[in-house]
Amino acid sequence: MSQSQTDLDTTRVMPLSSSKEDGDSRHARNVLFVECGFGNDSHGQSSTKAAVRACRNAIEFNSIPSIKRLVPGGYDALKLDVILAIPKKYQDGLDLSAVAAVFPYGETRFTIQDGGMIAPSGIAIDSLGDKTEDMVVVCASVTVGH
Repeated sequence: MSQSQTDLDTTRVMPLSSSKEDGDSRHARNVLFVECGFGNDSHGQSSTKAAVRACRNAIEFNSIPSIKRLVPGGYDALKLDVILAIPKKYQDGLDLSAVAAVFPYGETRFTIQDGGMIAPSGIAIDSLGDKTEDMVVVCASVTVGH
């Protein structure tokens, strides 16, 4: 990944989690809801752009007006567990700070796993930053709790 774990703003972004082999490693112990989304970058092969779109897609139609009543500490006390399934070939270019900026409040922890999809876009357009005809697709699962 282009930005190391220690470079991230740890007040908003928790370190990456590599797996859940050691049992229950959830960041959010009291789960309120889970949303899923997907995003793609048709030209430019940016896993960051695809991940940002996937996270927006997961949360874009939600409104949670009762958080202040349900969560001690309100919106700032929310904890988000975000799983991103990204094609292995495109994981190194991921900018987690840009992805974390999608979430307006709460503390975010990311888990990156192999997945997503590489599909042909049908054309490589130099002016759009294409290096190949690859279209990068990322899947996101966003668990919101406290």
